[in-house]
Amino acid sequence: MFLTIVVFMIILALFDLYVGVSNDAVNFLSSAIGAKVAKWRTIMIIAALGIISGAMMSDGMMDIARHGILDPDYFTFNEVMTVFVAVMITDVIVLDLFNTLKMPTSTTVSLVFELLGAAFIISMLKASEDASLNIAELLNFDKAFSVILAIFTSVGIAFFSAVVVQWVARMIFSFHYQGKAIATVLFGALAFTLITFFIFIKGIGAEFLQDGQSLDVIITLIFAGAAAVTAVLYVCHVNIFKMIVLLGTFALAMAFAGNDLVNFIGVPLAGVSSYIDFTANGSGNPDTFIMHSLSESAETPRIFLITAGAVMIVAIWFSRKAKDVVNTSVSLSSQDESDNMFGSSMPARGIVRSTQKLSEFMDKIMPQKVKSFINSRFNDKETTYDGNGAAFDMVRASVNLVLAAFLIIMGTTLTLPLSTTYVTFMVAMGSSLADKAWGRESAVFRVTGVLSVIGGWFITAGLTFIICSIICFIIYKCGFVAIIILMAACVTILVKNNLKKRNSASDSEKDMIYSAMMKSHDPEIIHELLNKHVAKTQSGVAEFTRKQMSVILKALCNNDSSKLRKSVKAIDRKKKELKKEQNKEILCMRRLPAESIIERNTWFYLGMNSAEQYIYCLKRMIEPIKEHIDNNFTPMPQQYADECRPMVKYAEELMDKGIEMIKSTDFAAYDTTREEAERYKKQLSAMRNTHTKRMQYDKDRENLRISLVYLNTLQEMQMIISTMRHQLRANKKFQED
Repeated sequence: MFLTIVVFMIILALFDLYVGVSNDAVNFLSSAIGAKVAKWRTIMIIAALGIISGAMMSDGMMDIARHGILDPDYFTFNEVMTVFVAVMITDVIVLDLFNTLKMPTSTTVSLVFELLGAAFIISMLKASEDASLNIAELLNFDKAFSVILAIFTSVGIAFFSAVVVQWVARMIFSFHYQGKAIATVLFGALAFTLITFFIFIKGIGAEFLQDGQSLDVIITLIFAGAAAVTAVLYVCHVNIFKMIVLLGTFALAMAFAGNDLVNFIGVPLAGVSSYIDFTANGSGNPDTFIMHSLSESAETPRIFLITAGAVMIVAIWFSRKAKDVVNTSVSLSSQDESDNMFGSSMPARGIVRSTQKLSEFMDKIMPQKVKSFINSRFNDKETTYDGNGAAFDMVRASVNLVLAAFLIIMGTTLTLPLSTTYVTFMVAMGSSLADKAWGRESAVFRVTGVLSVIGGWFITAGLTFIICSIICFIIYKCGFVAIIILMAACVTILVKNNLKKRNSASDSEKDMIYSAMMKSHDPEIIHELLNKHVAKTQSGVAEFTRKQMSVILKALCNNDSSKLRKSVKAIDRKKKELKKEQNKEILCMRRLPAESIIERNTWFYLGMNSAEQYIYCLKRMIEPIKEHIDNNFTPMPQQYADECRPMVKYAEELMDKGIEMIKSTDFAAYDTTREEAERYKKQLSAMRNTHTKRMQYDKDRENLRISLVYLNTLQEMQMIISTMRHQLRANKKFQED
């Protein structure tokens, strides 16, 4: 039984590594990718080398899973295995959920709170069975508190240190950082010193320093050597900032693997160690054998660490979810306007409003010369892009990596499982704020995004604690049967989530078009891509409307409430998606010359209004139908259904013609389609008049409700076709301008 559990945990560890690295790839990839310092393949190779190096050095961090939260001297083999399997099941499910939502979360927080939740529930159960036991003795509260405090304190430290360091860096370099020889050499020497020193400390330096070597002398020698090398590279016209970013990517990947590998394989390896100890010394009784061996430091075989590193490399190289999470971070820290994927929120609006008032106050009291100097350092941000479509420049990327690596490896040397996700994300947000990347037009959206991500972290803490506690309680009470059921459920969820396609091919293509528009500075290219994007958005919402109209009317005829509930959710999702697409297209419109925007603005908004009107028509159609069917009122008479079906089919054919014209931007059949739509509207008007007269002569009061619902349905069908005519006209004019 326990061998099965151990094997299952090892298999889950492989999933956990793949899923976890997909989430944590943002930690060490976002700066290099955002600044476009090298080709994607080059960045991946450097990150892979860092991961392998860090994995080889992560052995000491494994003690967190063994005895960092619970005191194994009070727990039996059966109890620790219950804790470990509950942690693994919870961890994989929660991480896959966040990755699917394209949101970065903290694997460190997940591990700590899962261990805390599982150990807490086991301790409660043991204390209830044995009055002599105290929960404070069973759990390592001091260590758990220090870990949790370090994790959440890192948020503030990372953010504010990034604001200060990036502001100072920008004051020195401005956005014209090329040609500043002395500043570049000194900055490069400092960056190389910090990165090299902490790589050295992380690897072999800690033991070397204990032999009596002077820390000051070592730092001075490293700095002098780095300054000399940097000066030579600068004279040879090597981009120092690019070198810093690449070395920083290596260091951060190494720090990530060294610090976070415990989050993925620490628990399974602790389970393997426990199983080996039990089979050798347990005398076959898992309920009495105390796990004293877990109090000792881990001695992880190198083959396990190398294998884990290899799986992590495969994950960052091939995982689509890893790229999605990286894109979220890059988008929020972009120097340019970006996709407002998180929308706006009340707390964000309040924060932005208060910050703007503070900024206005500082402008009033600050001397004009000082204010002019500061403003001059932030001029000409277009140099940020270096012509390659980067989200921010190499100065900011260097600050992000050097500062994050410094903070993370400091936490590692103190054996605190500092959250690499928290640190790197908040450093990126702090540096983007200091860089004035959050303008008035995008600040509220980006603050909302930051609050959403931070809120997700806190949700992770509570969610993992509660879920792991429940799973652990079920396993403790129900035994191996519960484990088998939970294993099956875990595998089912993983397979389902990973096979499910989050985006259609059309959505994926739209994302690529949008990215290309935001990277380009050529008005002609933006104009062409915007036409494609608008065509896909408009045809997509029309296609959605045609499909949902058919589903709703079939559900009305068949009295099917389940399909209506699904339609309501789909319509609400589409409304939110449409708002996001509108924001994207408005951002791209603003990248066109002013005269072009003025010419196209009217037709763009008329088309968008038509798209929104489709959604409103569907909502007005479905609400009375759903209420009628949910209340089990009189079903739709067969006569009404027979009248309605051919009209629905005719409407679908008409909309298909309109959708095809918008997709292809070929409006040759424009006039004939609009004429057909006008004839259709007249037929529906005649049907409505006939039905109104029928209602007047119908004395059966029970049919009155369904008659009104049917009348409303005909009205909304007519409105949908009328909206289609307006949409066709707007899109034709938009594409022609």
